[in-house]
Amino acid sequence: MKVLIAGGAGYIGSTVVSACLDAGITPVILDSLVRGRREFTEGRTFYEGDIADGALVDRIFSEHPDMAAVVHCAALIVVPESVADPIGYYEANVAKSLAFVGHLHRNGCDRIIFSSSASIYQAEDGSPVNEDSPLAPQSPYARTKAVCEEMFADIAVAGPRVLSLRYFNPIGADPKLRTGLQLKRPSHALGVLIQAHQEGRPFPITGTNYPTRDGSGIRDYVHVWDLAAAHIAAIERFDSILTGLKRSIAINLGTGSGTTVRELCAAFNNVVSTPLATIDADPRPGDVAGGYTKSDRAAELLGWTPKLSLEDGIRSALDWIPVRDELLKD
Repeated sequence: MKVLIAGGAGYIGSTVVSACLDAGITPVILDSLVRGRREFTEGRTFYEGDIADGALVDRIFSEHPDMAAVVHCAALIVVPESVADPIGYYEANVAKSLAFVGHLHRNGCDRIIFSSSASIYQAEDGSPVNEDSPLAPQSPYARTKAVCEEMFADIAVAGPRVLSLRYFNPIGADPKLRTGLQLKRPSHALGVLIQAHQEGRPFPITGTNYPTRDGSGIRDYVHVWDLAAAHIAAIERFDSILTGLKRSIAINLGTGSGTTVRELCAAFNNVVSTPLATIDADPRPGDVAGGYTKSDRAAELLGWTPKLSLEDGIRSALDWIPVRDELLKD
């Protein structure tokens, strides 16, 4: 089986590529390298270019007529950047995705797996959500994902079928350290926590009076390798999930249980040799209690449940740092 991975040189996409190779699926990478790393494409079939480039997409399908499906991971994903440049985000994430699906339809592609996001949910009070929970995206980035899901659902009625995978909070790296998060200073909680530990300063727990079990915010941290495994299941089960009049569906990908910030810090200290100190701080503007997912649909339709622990994610993230630093040293 051969699958096109758009955005296959990025964090999630490159991990999916590795999982495909391990599962005996042949990945073909399409990436503009605006954010992706060329190093993540070495030894793999790779086309450098934009998903909106119709001639390039036509060439890929001409050279790989046996392409069975497309995994669409190509997107800009930095929330503060989306606030500063909403036009750029709508262009990259929505307009180019619309062009891309048109090119795929023209080439007879009927199976699209779309990288969506749990940031589209209203999750503000620390409670769990499922795929039918209210949506209320809070940033231009999140709204681009919600718009794309609605757009793809409309298109699926008369065009390619679309399976949207709503990621919660990815952490960690490929266990074989082939790929990982390519940012030097990631802004997510675990990245900031690692930076604080490296710099020998306390980690601020921003917000301690939320309606959660210990007052700190809650998130659903899922290992990126588990996410990749879910994509393999989605590829293999696509036709059994979307049959007949069912042309599109969304599936949450998370652990099914939340982790508070205090619990994240405790798990981190279980992994490192020198404990990290924490200090309580006021919530930042825009901070919310957060939430986590119920994973019943993923278990039912994908036969997928996460296998790796929070500590596994923290450990692989730490193991990846020297590899990342060598990658980014130039």
